[in-house]
Amino acid sequence: MDPGRIATMRLASQQLANPRFTAVRNAVAWMGAMQAQDSAMAQWAIGARLAQSTASGVQAAIDCGEIIRTHLLRPTWHIVAAEDVRWILELTAPHINASVNATHKALELTASAVSRTNSLLEKSLIGGRHLTRDEVLAIFRKARIPVGGYRAAHILLRAELDAVICSGPARDGKQTYALLDERVQGGKRLSGDRALKELAERYFTSRSPATLEDFMWWSGLRIAAARRAMELTDSTFASATIDSRAYRIARGGARQARLTHSVYVLPAFDEFLISYRDRSAVLPPGPYANVVSSNGIFRPVIVSGGQVSGLWKRTMANDDVKIEAWLFGKSARSMRKSIEKAFARYARFTEKKTHLAFRGETRIILLR
Repeated sequence: MDPGRIATMRLASQQLANPRFTAVRNAVAWMGAMQAQDSAMAQWAIGARLAQSTASGVQAAIDCGEIIRTHLLRPTWHIVAAEDVRWILELTAPHINASVNATHKALELTASAVSRTNSLLEKSLIGGRHLTRDEVLAIFRKARIPVGGYRAAHILLRAELDAVICSGPARDGKQTYALLDERVQGGKRLSGDRALKELAERYFTSRSPATLEDFMWWSGLRIAAARRAMELTDSTFASATIDSRAYRIARGGARQARLTHSVYVLPAFDEFLISYRDRSAVLPPGPYANVVSSNGIFRPVIVSGGQVSGLWKRTMANDDVKIEAWLFGKSARSMRKSIEKAFARYARFTEKKTHLAFRGETRIILLR
């Protein structure tokens, strides 16, 4: 297989090219889980994978509990369909806890300390009460529980991994916490091999072509568990060797993908980049440092023909959105028009007056 096909096929499998879904929950379920430490950018990550979408529509799905923002897979925020949160947590929480165990010891988050903070959270949130982070920390301080430094973040992280809390509806633009048992009732209950098989199927269906190493990076699974997941799904996927590396491909994926020169404007930490350990198929070494900072910050990108070709940043000014875009190389006029079209789609998503400017140019384009 031509290595250049990897990017094109990923655009299709990730639902960026010709998205098939109209419902927020369905797009998130297809992806399995989506990294979401920047909540506004995470909304666009979902919106970019829907045929039509708005930020308010994605937020409504969060507010009503169709999708949940919590910590799973790796020690960072993810968005997941409500029916999937429990089985993924059961599968991945143990290795996340193991990865932060030394930090918890240093912060004196002993078993008894965690039991106390979890119990206090349950009492504080019971009955559908949703509290912001500041409100939760005020309760901890009143109970004389130290929350300085990173301790508060790890108290809340542990409560999420223990399936005590998760995201609640936004209030005045701020995320709230809710009890998981009240927020999510029912859902899939998978364990052991069934959970491993399901997670691998979700990953390789929505992100192929991808390798075992890519799957390990995304899932956070240890090598033995990841290999077992591969064994369980061996008959589900096709395989291909590209540049001496073994890739898993969703059956029919090669036929569905078509060479496209379409432009996509993707958010920070988008799964198109962050889902893979090896990102060289879509991000050449040259601009890598511009896209991914030394401390692991993934910036918003412009993708053309499956390749990362530029960056963009968003600034909110009252009810307007100001966007600055810049490209790594010279662009033809036809590409500029495609970029404007891609940002026009983003402008419709935000439902705000949006101004686009290219770095180094004085011309401002109003997008509607």
